[in-house]
Amino acid sequence: MSDAASDPHEEIRPVELGNDGYVADPPNLPGHVVARQDPDDVLTHLANDLLDHALQCVREFGHFHLALSGGHTPFPLYQRLMTDPLYRGLPWARTHLWIVDERRVPFEDDLSNYKHIHEIFADHSGIPANQMHPIQATRDDADVLYEQELQEVLGWREKGHDRLDYVLLGMGPDGHTASLFPNSRALDVEDRLVTMNSGPTVVPPDRVSMTYKLLNASRMICPLVMGEGKASMIHRIATGDDPSHDVPIKGINPVGGVLRWYLDGAACGAG
Repeated sequence: MSDAASDPHEEIRPVELGNDGYVADPPNLPGHVVARQDPDDVLTHLANDLLDHALQCVREFGHFHLALSGGHTPFPLYQRLMTDPLYRGLPWARTHLWIVDERRVPFEDDLSNYKHIHEIFADHSGIPANQMHPIQATRDDADVLYEQELQEVLGWREKGHDRLDYVLLGMGPDGHTASLFPNSRALDVEDRLVTMNSGPTVVPPDRVSMTYKLLNASRMICPLVMGEGKASMIHRIATGDDPSHDVPIKGINPVGGVLRWYLDGAACGAG
């Protein structure tokens, strides 16, 4: 194992910035990297790309299947999609909105991802109520129900196109993504699209999460990672050889899809 993988506290070398605000030498991550110094510029790039991809999918398939993550990082993006006139062209009437992962709490609980996503999108986007797909997280069979719903709705598409179009992921400082935590049982689930996750490495409460199988089948997967608190892990991913059991986001490897990271300067290690 390389030193970078074995020592997460290794000093991160300074990152240069281009005159146009791009990070001149972004981390060497798998897939494509969009790196801008200013977090607001990162969100602009992501929103523009999301709009283009959504319109393309509607033209090609008739609908757009979008899976969103919770957490603090993406919510400024969600607010922008609702308030910025540049994104009024998003085809909400033809969008199915899915939840990447959920804590096993009621919808009215502040820990519920769906609660906050619903508050932003439900009454302001024009998306039909039956095209918003919450996880019934308190049910004992929540994972089975959500998997069945995904298969039923996506099953209307031609075989081979019956997959999610766009998945927005976050990343924790420990390298977890969705609710796939280091060395947790969900990492080994290979025959399911959705699974429960719990155990000593899973931050309580217990979770329901999309699996690698579902995520990696998606047309486009976009981790949004910002802030200096993520810089050490981004450096570790770029330079180390940790297995995905230790750094779960390294298990994101789309099959026939695109992986595109969106990073700000702080997450890249820029001062």
